[in-house]
Amino acid sequence: MLIGIASLLWSNQADAESGVAPPLVRITSPLGRTGLPGAIRIVAQIKPDGGQTLKAVRFLVDGELVGTLGGDPPFAVEWADKNPFERREIVVEAEDDEGNVGRDTVVLDPIEVRENTEVTSVLVEAGVYDAKGRVVRNLTAAEFRLEEDGVVQDLDMVTPEVLPTYFALLVDSSQSMWRNIEFVRAAAARLGPYLRPRDRVIVAPFSKSIRAITGPTSDRPTIDEAIAAIRAEGGTAMRDALIETVKRLEGVEARRVTVLITDAYDEHSRSSLDEAIEAAKAAEVTVYTVGIGGVAGISLRGNDELKAIATRTGGRAFFPARPEGLGEVYDLLASDAQLRYLITYTPKNQRRDGTWRNVSLRTYAKEFLVKARDGYLAPDPPPVKPSLEFTAMDLESRFLDLTADDLIILEDGVEQKVETFHEATAPVSLVLALDTSGSMKRSSPKVVEAAVSFVEALRPEDNLGMITFADRSLVAHGVSEDRSATIQALQDYQAVGGTALYDALCDSLLMLKQRSGRRALVVLTDGRDEDNPGTGPGSVRTWDDALHLLQQVDATVFAVGLGTKLDQGRLQMLATQSGGQAYFPEEVAQLAGQYERIIENLRHRYIVSYTSTNSKRDGAWRNVEIKARSNGVIISSRSGYFAPDR
Repeated sequence: MLIGIASLLWSNQADAESGVAPPLVRITSPLGRTGLPGAIRIVAQIKPDGGQTLKAVRFLVDGELVGTLGGDPPFAVEWADKNPFERREIVVEAEDDEGNVGRDTVVLDPIEVRENTEVTSVLVEAGVYDAKGRVVRNLTAAEFRLEEDGVVQDLDMVTPEVLPTYFALLVDSSQSMWRNIEFVRAAAARLGPYLRPRDRVIVAPFSKSIRAITGPTSDRPTIDEAIAAIRAEGGTAMRDALIETVKRLEGVEARRVTVLITDAYDEHSRSSLDEAIEAAKAAEVTVYTVGIGGVAGISLRGNDELKAIATRTGGRAFFPARPEGLGEVYDLLASDAQLRYLITYTPKNQRRDGTWRNVSLRTYAKEFLVKARDGYLAPDPPPVKPSLEFTAMDLESRFLDLTADDLIILEDGVEQKVETFHEATAPVSLVLALDTSGSMKRSSPKVVEAAVSFVEALRPEDNLGMITFADRSLVAHGVSEDRSATIQALQDYQAVGGTALYDALCDSLLMLKQRSGRRALVVLTDGRDEDNPGTGPGSVRTWDDALHLLQQVDATVFAVGLGTKLDQGRLQMLATQSGGQAYFPEEVAQLAGQYERIIENLRHRYIVSYTSTNSKRDGAWRNVEIKARSNGVIISSRSGYFAPDR
């Protein structure tokens, strides 16, 4: 940067000493992004000072030289924009014969990919005309009727607005147009006088494919130059070219219009007419078609195709016999652009299913003609992106450091690609579930002492709740950062009654279900549930209830079992299926060490996520296995997840 500033100061000083200003450079194309990779024309207008002549013009992209020209216009080079999702800096330098250098810079921001997750609001842009084709003004929401798939919708807003417009001049430059190429150039050039200051134009000649695109730009000489450079050669792939063009306009924050000038003789497209129209509708692009007869004229089929493209996208079709007739074409196009009604509504059908929704818009005044798109594509369901927390230990139970490359993820036996991988450092919402049954009475002092030490070892930002269970499950306090409530509950510890373990598990998981982020459950018991719901001192809910809830709530379970009257298999299952650990100390004095191990486990966890290859949103259970590529690594993770159901 310092070198650049020094060079600039030196250059300015040299210019001041010579009394000659550097050449004036202005990049006129592109002035923004087009939405697909491909060849674009970098165009600059250059004016040297006084009697100086230009020696060289250099074009650079991100500091790399992509073209050098001499001193004669036009000053334009082609450049392949291979990745529109990256930021690009375009620089044009002009050097005169005295060595003075002028430059201009344009930055192309990366295209943002937005994930649409809801059908929250739909925008319909409409033009309204009377029987003579004149724009109808001053209409209100009460004068419109809108239906989606036959269901009347409530309109949120109706407002007239003059929008800036992005025009794509999609010009047929195939060999079949050679006799009428001047007509074609005239048809394209007639758009210029109708442009407003905020409008932008791209010029896209096509034959078998789209050639180098000029724009987006508002500079009339640049537009005229691009049109004048159109040459007739090659075959025709009209429908393919239309699809590529409308995709370039997708997402542009303006009214999006394509003017297709062609003889509609298409012998090379791989796409069908319906596919081309649906692409334009999906991109919310209005297409105006101008049919100009080529060598063989416009066929009846070609005529119908142009009419269908225009009608189904909300545009109009024109077939001027002479260049003089182009005035009417652009007069009507400009009239359409003068005033548009922006109509928004919240669809009654809120399903995110990627389907086409038919939209019908009319006014209650039957003599008015409404031109608007006939539908929209509902957003696709967002991808299924599971995120799993896990630990990795060696055969001696020592925690290991891993990278994403060390892992294999299988979902229902199908390998998945790791997208994100990081240490789990976020705060934890944790519930401590303590057995207070009568069998715990002898151990209670050591149980309380170990639990207090555990609570005090948590990080200040962690949140803690507590449940006690004997004959029934009781909420001592909810999940919060307040440690004093937990300490008080532990000091009030009294061992008496049965063992409602399953109720305690369900209540703890339901408490955690209300929390976001990382969640964990630590359960301590010395017995087993009576397993006779509703008939004795045991739980009202069952073991299956607890397992089902564990599948629904993404919480890691740490089970600590004291004594010999345990159902170790079930405690182990809770821990294994959730990605936690089960501990079975031989005596209560070892309890403090087990709690320390739980703290250590919570602080040595990873989070891995991926986009599932199974995109179905069917609410089904997906089995997930995280494995290490190396032997001797034990990974503990949640056994799976429920796919979303909408």
